[in-house]
Amino acid sequence: MFRITLSIFTLYQVLSPSVQACSRVFFNENPKFLIVGRNMDWIDAMPVDLYALPRGAKRSGLTGKNTLEWTSKYASVVTGAPVGSPDGMNEKGLAGHMLWLGASDYGPFNPDKPSLSVGAWLQFYLDNFATVAELVEHTLKNPFQVVTGTYDGLKATVHLSFEDKTGDSAVIEIQKGKPKIYHGKQYTVMTNDPTYDKQLRRLKQFRGFGGKRALPGTTEAAARFVRAAYFLKNLPEPKTEREAVAEVLSVMRNVAQPFAPVNLEALKRGEPHTSPTRWRTVADLSRGIYFYESSLNPGILWVKLSELDLNEGAPVKRFSLPNDLDKVGDVSKQFTPAPMFGFLEPKI
Repeated sequence: MFRITLSIFTLYQVLSPSVQACSRVFFNENPKFLIVGRNMDWIDAMPVDLYALPRGAKRSGLTGKNTLEWTSKYASVVTGAPVGSPDGMNEKGLAGHMLWLGASDYGPFNPDKPSLSVGAWLQFYLDNFATVAELVEHTLKNPFQVVTGTYDGLKATVHLSFEDKTGDSAVIEIQKGKPKIYHGKQYTVMTNDPTYDKQLRRLKQFRGFGGKRALPGTTEAAARFVRAAYFLKNLPEPKTEREAVAEVLSVMRNVAQPFAPVNLEALKRGEPHTSPTRWRTVADLSRGIYFYESSLNPGILWVKLSELDLNEGAPVKRFSLPNDLDKVGDVSKQFTPAPMFGFLEPKI
């Protein structure tokens, strides 16, 4: 077995261009069953808790004199970590997901422009918008700068995807400091590098999408993109919500990454490598149910937003996943008051 001789911190610094993680699919063929799933893949454990965030919370983008500041218009349930919320759904049925994109280019920081930390980027949208169309319009009409920071010794470079109860979808990437937005119901799959335009062009080379190449089987982001698109396209018509959730989970498990030793030499060469799937979520946009599954727990738990107190003035509440690792089923009534998590400190 290959022996790891570098710390994870050093590993990220050396290999950050090749780090790949996460997959997302949106099953929007049937308006009665609008289901989105995502895998969180990472080289080391990425612990999170589930948070219930009420309306009326005041937030800041943490970037100085021209930082964005807002009061949350909509409540949400998110997977929260000390550096932000990488995944979640708000009470209007808008869901969002933060995935890695090494090719992101946020540009140099300009203190004279409105801006916010990359760690608060996803939460800003969940707090303020009910639909994908609204957030896309706002982003284009009110440009702001996304400012990155360091996570686990690695420059945080990500892109976002969103879905809503109309079946609409969008992918947002930042290139040369400006948003590049792919907006439409057809944008149902996202993984990581390369940039989204290149992923879409490459997809056309494969069977089922106009090309002749067979489905790829590696764990590389580009290979996962093709497999996710293929299996999503061929899902049968679900008869019930349970079937719809199970079908999306089947795709997510197909593009999940297994546990294995970290192979530094493969990482250096840019070959398929291990960023194990640590957890996954599924959001039922039609019914306001948020599912969570840990790779360390064979069971699934879920939260019904309708059963939470999300009114203005209600406390932030948390369901502690590390402390309740063996819990399964509906945990909507098991949230307890807790401090709000923080957002990634931007490097200015």
